[in-house]
Amino acid sequence: MATPESAITPEVVEQHGLNTEEYERVLHALGREPNLVELGIFSVMWSEHCSYKSSRLHLKKLPTEAPWVICGPGENAGVIDIGDGQAAIFKMESHNHPSYIEPYQGAATGVGGILRDVFTMGARPVANLNALRFGRPDHPKMKHLVQGVVAGIGGYGNCVGVPTVAGETNFHPAYDGNILVNAMTVGVADADKIFYSAATGVGNPIVYVGSKTGRDGIHGATMASADFGEDAEEKRPTVQVGDPFTEKLLIEACLELMATDAIVAIQDMGAAGLTSSSVEMATNGKAGIRLDMNKVPCREEGMTPYEMMLSESQERMLMVLKPGKEAMAEEIFRKWELDFAVIGEVTDTRHMVLEFDGKVVCDIPLGPLAADAPLYDRPAMSREDYKAWAKVEPLDTVPDSPDLGADLLRLMASPDLASRRWIAEQYDSQVGADTLQTDGDAGVVRVHGMRKALAMTTDCTPRYCYADPYEGGKQAIAEAYRNLCAVGARPLAVTNCLNFANPQRPEIMAQFTGCLDGMGDACRALDFPIVSGNVSLYNESKATGGGSAILPTPAIGGVGVLDDYARMARIAFAAEGDAIFVIGDNNGHLGQSLWLRTLHGREAGDAPPVNLAQERERGEFVRRLIGEGLVSAVHDVSDGGLLVALAEMALAGNIGCSLEQVGDHFTAFGEDQGRYLVTTSQADRIQAAGIPMHRIGTVGGDSVAGVPLSELRAAHESFFREWMEG
Repeated sequence: MATPESAITPEVVEQHGLNTEEYERVLHALGREPNLVELGIFSVMWSEHCSYKSSRLHLKKLPTEAPWVICGPGENAGVIDIGDGQAAIFKMESHNHPSYIEPYQGAATGVGGILRDVFTMGARPVANLNALRFGRPDHPKMKHLVQGVVAGIGGYGNCVGVPTVAGETNFHPAYDGNILVNAMTVGVADADKIFYSAATGVGNPIVYVGSKTGRDGIHGATMASADFGEDAEEKRPTVQVGDPFTEKLLIEACLELMATDAIVAIQDMGAAGLTSSSVEMATNGKAGIRLDMNKVPCREEGMTPYEMMLSESQERMLMVLKPGKEAMAEEIFRKWELDFAVIGEVTDTRHMVLEFDGKVVCDIPLGPLAADAPLYDRPAMSREDYKAWAKVEPLDTVPDSPDLGADLLRLMASPDLASRRWIAEQYDSQVGADTLQTDGDAGVVRVHGMRKALAMTTDCTPRYCYADPYEGGKQAIAEAYRNLCAVGARPLAVTNCLNFANPQRPEIMAQFTGCLDGMGDACRALDFPIVSGNVSLYNESKATGGGSAILPTPAIGGVGVLDDYARMARIAFAAEGDAIFVIGDNNGHLGQSLWLRTLHGREAGDAPPVNLAQERERGEFVRRLIGEGLVSAVHDVSDGGLLVALAEMALAGNIGCSLEQVGDHFTAFGEDQGRYLVTTSQADRIQAAGIPMHRIGTVGGDSVAGVPLSELRAAHESFFREWMEG
């Protein structure tokens, strides 16, 4: 086994994911050659996953401030003011590579990690969401991956007792060799009791709590910062193993201690484990840190400092306590049957110093590890060069569609639009008894004991982002905004999970910078700032035979607030005789539509353009209609277009509709943006100057576009049932 005295050869440096230039920076930072412990620490802290070395230059361009933002990017999660002295705390993160290698544990520990990001700041988690991307259903590995990921998300979230209330699941061949598992958690805290990670107070004790450290997850952050080769299965030991029951104990113990005045700083041990948590705490507090590795609770014999620092064992936290509070804190954690150990102290050296068996085994200046980590301005193609590279064929001719009903049936049965009941039934959406809605445009959870509720959604349309990264980035933000407005919530802020392929390829950086430019413009126009997020790069695989890259997938998590949940809107048709209106313009945009892809096998044409001024104006109008009680159902129009949205409303309410003005496939299946469907019994009261509105039909009957609801439901429910039983 390697020891701190092991020789650092070029092969060892390469195994740690550092290139020649980066290793020279290590030598310069230390003024000497590192030992193995120090090299391991540099390797994980400078990994893409921890340092954001290819992305943080561009992340600075995103809008992150608003009067209601309490804490933006840089902490464990974002914090926004939701009134009444309360705050919502939320974030989304990726667990892509681990979930491909070991789908159950990869997805489960993704949920566990994001829960810790939220409760480490003082919030009680109230809801989980997810955004999942899988490859072709007929890929030989895909059913196993879907089953494992869904079981992992449900297994962890259900056991911890946090409801899973919303999410999205899509399929595309680009994810055959690299699926995406993005997990999001929302929590609620008192606005004057937010906990941060800055370690301060020279001599203050550093405390380790939670589970013991094992050898699982070592080099997990490094693995997550590289693309997949043929050896993906061999990376299974880098995947962490989760225990949701321990996490539940950890939540309760932390919240109990947070009710006292004992905590100076707190940080969860996520990617890179004890290394990243201690480095981030010391760096944020402009302090130093000294740890006695002999005091780290270990569950395996003979663990070395290298293994302890790089392990990503789950359900662990690091705290700085006020002097004299150790015994009281220990009593709380022992009561909850968790480990508790004072393992070090805050110093004023600005160095990380580790001791083991009475010797110093690591002494690293903190600046180079964190704030001064490598930063790359990767070359990116221009928009014009990217368009030429992407080879998106123009939509010169559109096939005819003689039978809209037959097209609708095929779309509703397709993997991207089929009912997700098989997935949803594996998640406990009602635990906590505050869930108000899970099957509409956004999940809605009541703030416990209040009339107020939080609405939340995850959104992204990767095929738009590939065809036009800028418009796709705008659309991802706009759709999240639209989904929140559609339930009656005031959109407040965004978290994101930016999933892209290899940033060393100029075409991929063009996707990344283009999407971020679009996202930034949309957030500014909609007053919808980004308060937290995650970047996941190198999402591509050589194992599929061609070096396949995922589609650019900037998953967006949006959060909004309803002042009174009694005014919440749903998508289900509510009453026969209600008039059906479409708000927005029906220009029949079939470029990059699901109709074109699903029925004709083409991904052609431009992504639909997004008019941000109209998005804001129409969203505010829809919220006013809902707030004044003038509409009985609301649904945004997105994938599949108008007819699919109507079918979803009809199936949700088990009532059909009769339609006028949905005459051809352009109108029926076009994916023009900025549109909502509303139903009302007060048609004369919902007109507004400057807002395009068209009455397109009436609620009633037992069919949509001539297709009986029974046939629509059978088609809609068929995909997952037949796939999983097959």
